[in-house]
Amino acid sequence: DNSDEFITKYRTCRRQVRECSGEADHHEGMSSDDELTPAEVTEFQKSKDNVLEDSRKVFEDVHADFCDIRKILLKFQEWKEKFPDSYCDAYISFCLPKLLNPLIRVQLINWNPLEQNFTELEEMPWFRAIEEFSDAKTVSES
Repeated sequence: DNSDEFITKYRTCRRQVRECSGEADHHEGMSSDDELTPAEVTEFQKSKDNVLEDSRKVFEDVHADFCDIRKILLKFQEWKEKFPDSYCDAYISFCLPKLLNPLIRVQLINWNPLEQNFTELEEMPWFRAIEEFSDAKTVSES
C-alpha cells in the first residue's frame, strides 16, 4: 500500500533528523504523528456539533409514545399481561433489540467511554428501563 510506504519513509526521515539533531528524549512508539492540529480539532468539533444537532431532530416528528423506550416497553408489558399467548407467538424477545436499536443509538451518539467523566451504561435511563422490563418479565413468569 502506498500510504504505508509513505508513512514508513516519513518516520525514517524524522528519526534521522532526530538523530542528527541529538534529540535523546524521544521514545519509540510515543510519536506525535497522531496528534491533531488546532485546525483539525476545530473542524472535528464543528462536525461533531453538526451531527449532534441533526441527531436531536431525528425523532422530532414522532409521537412521544413511540420514541421513549420506557413508554414502548410499558406497551409491550401491557400486551404481555393482557394477551400472553399472542405475545409469546409474536417472539417479542427477538424483536425488541431490533426495535430499540435506533432509539438507543441516538442516545449513544455523544457517549464517549474515554472521557474522564463519562456516564456508565448501567446509569443511562434507557438501560434502566430495559432492566426494569426484564425484571418485570422474570417476575411475571415466575
